[in-house]
Amino acid sequence: MKKYLTIEEYYKTQSIKKDRNKKTKGKILTYIIMILCLSSIIFSLYTILNWFYDNSKTRQISTEIDKNIDTKSSSSEGKLVNPPRDKNSNYYYYAKIPFYEVSLAILLAKNNDTVGFIRMRNTKVNYPIVQTTDNNYYLKHSFDKTENKAGWIFMDYRNDINNLKDNTIIYGHARLDKTLFGSLKDTLSPSWQKNKDNYVIFLSTLKENMIFQIFSIYTIQKEGYYITTNFSNKTKKRQWLKTMKERNIAQIDTEVNENDKILTLSTCQNNQGGRIVIQAKLIKVQRK
Repeated sequence: MKKYLTIEEYYKTQSIKKDRNKKTKGKILTYIIMILCLSSIIFSLYTILNWFYDNSKTRQISTEIDKNIDTKSSSSEGKLVNPPRDKNSNYYYYAKIPFYEVSLAILLAKNNDTVGFIRMRNTKVNYPIVQTTDNNYYLKHSFDKTENKAGWIFMDYRNDINNLKDNTIIYGHARLDKTLFGSLKDTLSPSWQKNKDNYVIFLSTLKENMIFQIFSIYTIQKEGYYITTNFSNKTKKRQWLKTMKERNIAQIDTEVNENDKILTLSTCQNNQGGRIVIQAKLIKVQRK
């Protein structure tokens, strides 16, 4: 004989079912949250390990380069570039500095994209410069062309190291361990800026050694104006130089005009698109 439930029994049964469903859903939700948290932890660990690996590989390559390259402080004799009439200008102080020469033969044998070598005083910037047909490859590849999110120091594909345009741009990631362009953050420090001997950049190529005098150090959000490579006329270049100098945060007063060849170093300041920019003018050249 079929048994019929009373109203009280029916609602009690339904309540039990709802409680079971709630518990089941609660357990499922808990499992999902645990899986998501675990996945997040695993991904974070993977990212951190990759970061350490990339940095370690970069340091290893840099150490190998330092051991094998032939570097020397060359003579101070060279051709002055666009010298000012004022003999008291600090231009002439920096023009007396000896060149820094690097033999690129070994570097070219390891990477045929090598176009030069850059060095900055009181930073860790002491690297070969590479260049290819775009500005993406060396954001994710090291000097040995292996994949590496640390990337390498590279020149804008629009530039020509043997025929300098109005503005030559060199990029590099700012790594937290201060490899590559990571130490450029030091240039924002008042203590670094107080040392006048820091305001030079050495560039060595296959054909020439060059010295650049820094005229502007600043931070800015990502834009395209400061990485303009050429100007259609001198008026536009003068306006551009005026803007670049106005951005300067360092206590330097370097003269610069439309006849100067400019070198721009660009690196990331933060994850929000900020950039650290250092700009210098060519003051002396020495043929090899």
